[in-house]
Amino acid sequence: MKFEILNVQHGFAAYAIAGDGSVFLFDCGDSSTCRPSDLLWEQGIRTIRRLFVTNYDEDHIADLPRLRHNFDIEILTRNSTVASDELRKLKALPLSPAMEVLLDMIESYTEAVATELLEPPGLQCQTFQNSHSLFKDTNNLSLLCFLTVDGVSFVLPGDLERSGWIELLKKPEVCDLLGRVQIFVALHHGRESGYCSEVFDFCHPHLVIMSDGPVEFDTQKMASQYGRHASGAPFNGQIRKVLTTRKDGGLVWQW
Repeated sequence: MKFEILNVQHGFAAYAIAGDGSVFLFDCGDSSTCRPSDLLWEQGIRTIRRLFVTNYDEDHIADLPRLRHNFDIEILTRNSTVASDELRKLKALPLSPAMEVLLDMIESYTEAVATELLEPPGLQCQTFQNSHSLFKDTNNLSLLCFLTVDGVSFVLPGDLERSGWIELLKKPEVCDLLGRVQIFVALHHGRESGYCSEVFDFCHPHLVIMSDGPVEFDTQKMASQYGRHASGAPFNGQIRKVLTTRKDGGLVWQW
């Protein structure tokens, strides 16, 4: 079993492999040196059991045309309160090739899914979402994913901002799951706009992970703030509280 966060700089992509070989892919951002479609293909993977789209922005879906062309994507999981016509209105014209592919998938992936396909051996994922009736921006419509891989708990919150978090914290199940999280993926590549202190009233992770590239924004300097909420874990002979793909590269957990 395996979970890897890819180094796609100012984007996000991660995948988990279950005990039976099933693959969950969380977003498909890419960079000039790292594409999920290349990395999965090189490992002999041809089928993606579930694709989770945690955010509707380009840095989370850029590699989707290559993935759709080269892989069998069985299940699409996303914020289901946003219909394809509503998503078109949220995005600026002209639409990117990746967005065109996603819209086509939203319109065609409409069949019911058997329960046993949703959680293969060793992988569990629970998702939560804000309603499009409450939020009209793509960040706060992010899909909040709680992933457990062989007993290790991760949270992948897309690009939620504080107002979106506050709404989701009204759900007792979200608060309970936050209390179990060991690895917290920072929102919006570590920018201040994704930080919500109230989350850490419930969540006390060992590690915080930032998927980011070279510093481009003054607000992309939240490592010390996030580090105050983490207890630390061994990494390359040191105890670390915050890891970034910018400094530490792709991050792999393997069982």
